[in-house]
Amino acid sequence: MATSLASFVELPVEEKQSRGLLFTPAEIAQQPETWQTTLRIFEQHQAEIATFLDGLGVRASLEARPAVLLIGAGTSDYVSLALEFVLRQKWGCDVSAVASTDLLPNMEEYVIPGRKYLWISFSRSGDSPEGVAVLEQALQMYPSVSHLVVTCNAEARMADLCKGVERACVVVLDDAVNDRSLAMTSSFTNMIIMGHCLANAWSIEEYKPVLAQLVKAGDDLLVKAGAEADELAARGFARICFVGSGALASVAKESALKVLEMTGGQVKTMSETVLGLRHGPMAALDPQTLFVCFVSGDERRAKYAKDLLAEIRAKEVVAESLAVGPAFAEAELAPHCDTYLALKINGDVEDAYRPVLDVIFGQLLGLYFSVAHKLKPDAPSPGGVINRVVQKFQIY
Repeated sequence: MATSLASFVELPVEEKQSRGLLFTPAEIAQQPETWQTTLRIFEQHQAEIATFLDGLGVRASLEARPAVLLIGAGTSDYVSLALEFVLRQKWGCDVSAVASTDLLPNMEEYVIPGRKYLWISFSRSGDSPEGVAVLEQALQMYPSVSHLVVTCNAEARMADLCKGVERACVVVLDDAVNDRSLAMTSSFTNMIIMGHCLANAWSIEEYKPVLAQLVKAGDDLLVKAGAEADELAARGFARICFVGSGALASVAKESALKVLEMTGGQVKTMSETVLGLRHGPMAALDPQTLFVCFVSGDERRAKYAKDLLAEIRAKEVVAESLAVGPAFAEAELAPHCDTYLALKINGDVEDAYRPVLDVIFGQLLGLYFSVAHKLKPDAPSPGGVINRVVQKFQIY
């Protein structure tokens, strides 16, 4: 019988502590509710944020708009990847996701003298070495660059660096989403929700019906995806391959990282785009692999996913295949995979808004696979190989 997510959340505190389940299950489960809190936080600061963005020319003539860099490390970099499409669509700016781990040692390669920039940094803790160093060096070396910091920590060093800086703005999310577990879950989706709000900074009423659908679909997915993840974890897959395209490529990356982190590397993972898998990476698939495809809600894009699923099945190169996609696409896609996990969303929820929803399945796979491997999901790296906040290292 499948173990429900609620059963983990409702365990006695002592048992949750001993099993390393004090934080992770609750942080995954709280997400749909906290998304609404994040919207309220944005609305409280909407006027200030909109004025800041207008001052940078985000709504000016195309040639006067800033180039936007979305910056983060690890999971926070995947926040950037999840938001690249929606911000480009809504703002009409040149938007690029650049990992702070790439930006820090190569900053001069990314900055074109005389060009106007807005750098948006995402960081759960606001204290990661790369994020802090990028902000410190940028403020010193490129004072004309504007900065917007989104963090879950009111005491973040990155927030402190922005105090008194005219061309800087800080948005702090609710402390409840400053995840205490090693793995980022609710902090990931809530920083994306704040990104959605930024994308709709002058039209937030248009976003609210989308968010309402995401919340409702998220509550539904937590139940059925938890049961599915529990059953899959019992089957002993040695590897999981995740694929997705567009904004859903960020979900594939984050899902792969969640399983890798929470199993302490005992389950090997990989991620690719739907079309990219054929260009060599398919060689990594084997009879011990679970294949997971995040399917676009766009009819044309979904055809590429359908063809890939059909090819994987025909070649018999994986143990099992699963697709995650809109309920309205189930009849078309389900015949080509072993399981179709249907999302209760309408066609008006674009792929650009879906990462917060789809990633719940990847998070739950990480949780249940961690438990199946007799690890502690809150702290799945007994030897301290990885940590909640990356340890300090020499900055140059």
